Amino acid sequence: MGKNLGIVVGGGPAPGINGVISAATVEAHNRGINVIGILDGFKWLFRGDAGKVIKLDHKNAWPVHSKGGSILRISRDFPDNPEESFQAMIKTLKKLQIHYLITIGGDGTSFVAREIEKRTDGAISVAHVPKTIDNDLPLPGGAPTFGYETARHWGTKIVRNIIEDARTTGRWYFITTMGRNAGHLALGIGKAAGATITVIPEEFREAKLKFSKVADILESTIIKRLSQGYAYGVAILAEGVASKIDIKELSQYELPESDERGALRLSEIQLGRILQRFANKEFEKRKVKIKIVHKTIGYELRAADPIPFDAEYTRNLGYSAVKFLMEGGSGALISFYDGKVKPIPLKDIIDPVTKKTRVRFVNTKADPYIVGRQYMIRLEKEDLSPPTIEKIAKAGRYTPDEIRKRFSYLV
Repeated sequence: MGKNLGIVVGGGPAPGINGVISAATVEAHNRGINVIGILDGFKWLFRGDAGKVIKLDHKNAWPVHSKGGSILRISRDFPDNPEESFQAMIKTLKKLQIHYLITIGGDGTSFVAREIEKRTDGAISVAHVPKTIDNDLPLPGGAPTFGYETARHWGTKIVRNIIEDARTTGRWYFITTMGRNAGHLALGIGKAAGATITVIPEEFREAKLKFSKVADILESTIIKRLSQGYAYGVAILAEGVASKIDIKELSQYELPESDERGALRLSEIQLGRILQRFANKEFEKRKVKIKIVHKTIGYELRAADPIPFDAEYTRNLGYSAVKFLMEGGSGALISFYDGKVKPIPLKDIIDPVTKKTRVRFVNTKADPYIVGRQYMIRLEKEDLSPPTIEKIAKAGRYTPDEIRKRFSYLV
């Protein structure tokens, strides 16, 4: 009887999950290893239920490598009583006779992966494959997390269509995209689609950001655009901007809920709608006719079929995870870039302060952001001098002095 490899997926969907499952299953079978697919993340393991599994083989795993979603499904289930549930999980994994385990997920999943290796004293060898469309995990060489490129691809297509709608109908769109901690996805979509402006959390350094500042950025952009003869545009907003807002102020406009881990459900906060209200109030006060529509995109991107980049990338990752385990490796995050496998010890990606996985933020001083910023329409320092300020003031029905007083702090 051969050894068993378990595969489990935690967190949210990302294009390419099935590619990892497929590649890992095929390679494991080629090496004489049985593969057990654990359903619904860690949900049933935490409950001590060893029955929620399926056998994976060439027949059911091979065809899904280019399909979106997850044939094992997922969950963010985290127990109310962690110690009791972790003991139940370890007991269940041993009952399933799991010798090797591949975890696919983000921060929470990597935490559970570390716990499994630690609690089994290495009896279960663990390889973690990082996934998130947010692209905010600290992979070496700037390698993207799988799923990001596909999410950006489909997000760009959606935004390009909306840009054309904005041009045709003469209106503005405030579009919120996913990105809890970092603005990689928003910036990537904004640059690729040619959005008028992209706003990401990394550009704000203050401890408590006010909605009014974000609204002022958008209003000043709209006015500047009007002064150039355009009454339409598209603003991309990373949902993580909401996480910068003081919770007391946020609660005035939304009733934020928390997910299973206690984190705010930023995707449920209608950031675009709140900012639309701010902007509309100012434009109505000045009798400037601007039509603003708010929209959120995110769930449309998470379970999409992977584009060729992610289909190839996840095959590399799935194969490499099995190879790493079969060669005696354990306790590492599997990355693949520059044509090579780069296992990173899970302990090395932990932030010593937060005790969580380090976040890869957008570097606003680096060229990728600077390039994106150069092609945005924003109020700049030079706009506050004649003759430009007179044009902008006229478009927004301000005086030049009112423009300086109202918006100079932004530049």
